[in-house]
Amino acid sequence: MKNSILLLILFTLTSIFGQQAYYDDVDLTLSGISLKDELAAKITTTHENNLSYSEAREALKIVDLVPGQGTYVYLVYGFAPEVCPTSTSNDNDHRRRDKSSFGGGATCQWNREHSYPKSLGTPNLGTSGPGADAHMLRACDVQRNSQRGSLLFNDGTGNSGNAGSGWYPGDEWKGDMARIMMYMYLRYNDQCLPDNVGYGNSVANDSHMIDLFLQWNADDPVSEYEENRNNYLENIANTYGQGNRNPFIDNPYLATRIWGGTSAEDIWGIYLSTPEYEQLDFSINPNPNNGQFYIQGLTSTQNTYVIIQSIQGAQISKQLILSLNTPIDMPAFNSGIYLVRVFSENKSGVQKLIIK
Repeated sequence: MKNSILLLILFTLTSIFGQQAYYDDVDLTLSGISLKDELAAKITTTHENNLSYSEAREALKIVDLVPGQGTYVYLVYGFAPEVCPTSTSNDNDHRRRDKSSFGGGATCQWNREHSYPKSLGTPNLGTSGPGADAHMLRACDVQRNSQRGSLLFNDGTGNSGNAGSGWYPGDEWKGDMARIMMYMYLRYNDQCLPDNVGYGNSVANDSHMIDLFLQWNADDPVSEYEENRNNYLENIANTYGQGNRNPFIDNPYLATRIWGGTSAEDIWGIYLSTPEYEQLDFSINPNPNNGQFYIQGLTSTQNTYVIIQSIQGAQISKQLILSLNTPIDMPAFNSGIYLVRVFSENKSGVQKLIIK
């Protein structure tokens, strides 16, 4: 069983998504607040195009489109069918609306939902900067938007609606909301604190992050719709591209790496969160080096492998360690920072390697 798990993980390590190029200069071996700070710096410095409020509205007509269609936008939270019955027309069902049906108050129209309500920001988000960030805004049924208002997110089940004194976004949308709240926290720091917009218990290493969003992030996987939004908004060549990404859409497990809680999906497969593997402590000597080094701290070489990856996780080489005194060679590699992952029986660990 353990050998099978190892083979599965090794296979997964070779399946790295192209989006990871965005994180080339982020040290993905970090964890906790250190990783949070690196990701925050990344999404802030790459946010080159700050949309106006009207531009953000036009962006939603593109990024909120139902995948594979060019006419309808998804309605975050859905809406009450009895208010806008499905029998009216195809664009008036409970999940989508014709993109041209934007309006401020008419029945069966949609408008911009501030998933992080403007009034809950410290200070108010307004309609520029964070208030016009298309990663946060979503197309929403006008009346559903009004019903939510500025209610804090609260746990629930089923469709969206009032939950206690708060608002439940619905089973279909709770992961989206969690990942947006995490993005807003990293991008705008104290202006968009998670505990100001949701009910829950603070996590151990960050008094402002709540367990509710970590649970929702784990419960509701990333959808193709979220990925499409992320890809469009990163591309600065697009009319309404901002230049930055939401890291938690790219890999929900980044939230687990930062704040703990229920383990979310590791889309990249580079964190080896498989519970069958215990932590392996080892060191690299010398480090930095010129391309040859030794792994120290091993007590056995049975079923022991070394995998070398780029800092963003792409596999470069895999070597079997046959002896405790066997050097690891990296000939003809460019200078820089790499990841060294060692698997030994039922243990695994990772260290940074610096090639001079």
